[in-house]
Amino acid sequence: MSWLTSLSKNEKRAFAGAFVGHAVDVYDFMIYSFLIPVLLQTWNMSKATAGSIVTWTLIASLVGAIGAGLLADRYGRVRILRWTIALFAISCFACGFANSPTQFAILRAVQGLGFGGESSLCMVLVTEMIRNPAHRGKFSAFTASSYSFGWAAAALAYSTLFNWLPPQWAWRVCLFVGILPALLVIWLRRNLQEPESFSQTLATRCAAGPGSALRTVLSGRLAARTFWCSLLSGGMLGAYYAIATWMPMWLKTERGLSVTGTGVWLAVTIGGSIAGYALGAWSTDRIGRRPTYIIFALGAFVLSIAYMRVDAPTPVMLVLGFLLGVLMQGTFSGVAATIAETYPHAVRATGYGVAYNVGRVIGSVFPFTAGWLASEHLTLTFAIPLVAGVGYVFVVLAAWVLPETNGIALDDIEPVEPGEAEPHAQAGGQAVAQAVPNAPR
Repeated sequence: MSWLTSLSKNEKRAFAGAFVGHAVDVYDFMIYSFLIPVLLQTWNMSKATAGSIVTWTLIASLVGAIGAGLLADRYGRVRILRWTIALFAISCFACGFANSPTQFAILRAVQGLGFGGESSLCMVLVTEMIRNPAHRGKFSAFTASSYSFGWAAAALAYSTLFNWLPPQWAWRVCLFVGILPALLVIWLRRNLQEPESFSQTLATRCAAGPGSALRTVLSGRLAARTFWCSLLSGGMLGAYYAIATWMPMWLKTERGLSVTGTGVWLAVTIGGSIAGYALGAWSTDRIGRRPTYIIFALGAFVLSIAYMRVDAPTPVMLVLGFLLGVLMQGTFSGVAATIAETYPHAVRATGYGVAYNVGRVIGSVFPFTAGWLASEHLTLTFAIPLVAGVGYVFVVLAAWVLPETNGIALDDIEPVEPGEAEPHAQAGGQAVAQAVPNAPR
């Protein structure tokens, strides 16, 4: 664990603030998946409507991520992070007062603005703070693992509050409590300083026009990489959203579990997801980003079919759920590092915000599609792995096309200008080797 103890004080603050901030972000987002069954009854919603609320939240997250990225590239990561966490925490609290699907959807869309900005800037901050590129994959993976802790907190809040309170109050309290840990995040970040790379390139940012970063990311030699990074993140997010959004509903309605039983089964899967991040963190720095994506994505697809379709005794199902969590979340381990290693300092926050959150918009279609299929044509048992499988195909395809970036020094990524031509991309890292002089070949 020398890679952890070698951190400077500011690096530790950045890692802790990003880890907890991302976990709170995920709690506020994932708690909705646990509330779907009671909201379907409370407001007489269809599954398609419930899925569309997720879709609109994720579309709003793209707007929030692009806006936060543009502001962060100009005014600083830390400063903008203070606003993003306040926005999504307050809007999650406000969701507890909603009295109709329309009110709830509007408030969730506002929450999506903060959600997109917070999650993107957290990962950019960590990847820029870590000085040693040999450990960048580990830190990005362990920061991403906070997703599982946020998911676990949502499962715990659901199980506890629905056992203590009547459903008509419990779902509102689940949303109210999301604001409390946000105060801890604000405290953790109180003395956090900007990364050195931001200060060193501040003059370049100030000289550029306000829209230059976005134009750079979407044109020239970065355009194709932005597309493939978006497809990579969209595939893994879409598969995850299809499974995680509907799993509580599937456990309760098609497996016939109680609130407590649903919480226990989900806890096992979440435990597997935490282990998956740790395994993926080792794998992404040890064997590379590309093979990690492909192995974990194919494994997660097979396990999603087995978990949903096999009618086995409870101990066997719990083992399958654990393994599904390992492979499903392990797929995410290197994505923050891969996207950060694609863009130079001056446009990294914007590039990450665009690529990852366009992926979120792609992924947002998946829970809606699974809900629509389950409402009109199939059961969730068939719809969930079918839709998730499409996402994992996207992951494998994008991982195969994108160059391997493991070990790249962020300072060696060449700055680009809008309209600059893209070197011919080839699998195996030749495109990166052309654009980045010290890239591993």
